[in-house]
Amino acid sequence: MTSEFAEITVVGGDKTGIVASVTSSLFERGINIEDIDQAVRDGVFRMTLHAEISEMVCTRETLRETLDDIAADLGVDVTVRFPDEDVARGIALLVTKESHPIEYILERRDELDAEIRAVIGNHDDLEPLATEHDVPFYDVGTESGKPDEDRMLDLLDEHDVDCIALARYMRILSPDVVFRYEGRIINVHPSLLPAFPGAEPYRQAIDAGVRIAGVTGHYVTTDLDQGPIIAQRAFDVPPEADRTDLKARGQPLEAEVLFESLRLHLNDDIAVHRGKVEFRGDADDYQFGLSPAARKANPRAPTDESLAAERPEPVEPNTDD
Repeated sequence: MTSEFAEITVVGGDKTGIVASVTSSLFERGINIEDIDQAVRDGVFRMTLHAEISEMVCTRETLRETLDDIAADLGVDVTVRFPDEDVARGIALLVTKESHPIEYILERRDELDAEIRAVIGNHDDLEPLATEHDVPFYDVGTESGKPDEDRMLDLLDEHDVDCIALARYMRILSPDVVFRYEGRIINVHPSLLPAFPGAEPYRQAIDAGVRIAGVTGHYVTTDLDQGPIIAQRAFDVPPEADRTDLKARGQPLEAEVLFESLRLHLNDDIAVHRGKVEFRGDADDYQFGLSPAARKANPRAPTDESLAAERPEPVEPNTDD
């Protein structure tokens, strides 16, 4: 029998009875829970279930309706996804003012196995760019840039968004957003994480005197800049470099690594297991770190093994005398 799976996410205020209500309902319908994960952050509860539904005694639509009723009774949100359903996936790009990553992605969107359905900003600076590419733009920010996340969530739902890319979105997403799209939000951070997380990573790199810096594409979690790493790019830091120099070197790589991370995710060639990204595709199709030319330039010797191979074999002493 072919296995069929459902991914169920429950998000809402932390209260008793949520886990029991959902899991009991699944059990009654012949659904086997294979993995369950729960978390609470800032009073927001999240439960993610991976369930085997091959022997489910109801239809998928009935399961959705049942869980919708439970959600209404408990005052929480429940999302049900069936990964095997052949439906076009939707992407939302979250932006602030920097144009390089969004422009790079929009110009190459035909290479992604998904539709870019919305650009959502906390400022309106990039609306002309989205309009130029015929993608709806929504400004959900106040004059100071504080986002209305309730409006953001409504837009994500309205456009049936499956994956979110933070294209230099300069705000920290609350658990209310992260929990609803856990494992489906990808960010680019301008440092070689785990080095220099948080604000002003290029300045941190200058202050630390590093000679190699870079950028990282990673999944977003409620722990800032600590989500599973997908891909990275590196560049050298000359002794006289300042923050402006690092931005000039890093920005093209920011756009590139965010796009590559999206491609990996949308092609289902990566999965997160125990907090680490595992690869299951063809490595020749992607660039995870250094370019082939850079890898070729790295020396291959000396190593302990190569030096040992070059040493003459020890001469056994003559014991016949």
